[in-house]
Amino acid sequence: MTIRVTHAADGLARRAFTVKDVLRMVEAGIIGHDERFELIGGEIVPMSPKGIRHERFKQWVMEQLVRGLPDHLKTIPETTFYLSEDTFLEPDFVVYPAEGGLESLSPGTCLLAIEIADSSLAYDLGRKARLYAEFAIGELWVFDVNDLKATVHRDPADGRYRSVETHGFDATLTAKRSADVALDLSGYPAR
Repeated sequence: MTIRVTHAADGLARRAFTVKDVLRMVEAGIIGHDERFELIGGEIVPMSPKGIRHERFKQWVMEQLVRGLPDHLKTIPETTFYLSEDTFLEPDFVVYPAEGGLESLSPGTCLLAIEIADSSLAYDLGRKARLYAEFAIGELWVFDVNDLKATVHRDPADGRYRSVETHGFDATLTAKRSADVALDLSGYPAR
């Protein structure tokens, strides 16, 4: 479905939507079930289309996570992650404790959020990383599939991550809150 978008002029008031408003618009058919967007501070933000590099790397990450996670941890791709009454994001992956299930996914239970960037790198490393930090998501990995780099964000405080490190795809990343979550990027075949 193709949607028409505008770029609001700075300084002008815009109507803010809630998660409930958006869900009602989807139910009423105003917003299509197939539309990809996030709700950020009440604004509906269309998401960039995914390229083949994004999808190939996402498939590889999914295989690694599914094979490697122990039973007490779960992962899900592209879930709607509700952060507040006016904000939800759609990370490429979240990792969370199996106890409590997906219904209990929250900023406090999210062990790791993963974003894969093909055409959205500036957004994922900028505004989206700040959102994750504002909601105190303990760890965010952003993968740049064009330059084969991983940026690891940790220790959120005051709306930003206090630790941000960049690694090449020769590194092994291990989640700070669970050593059971690790990705050996040197195993990625499209290096």
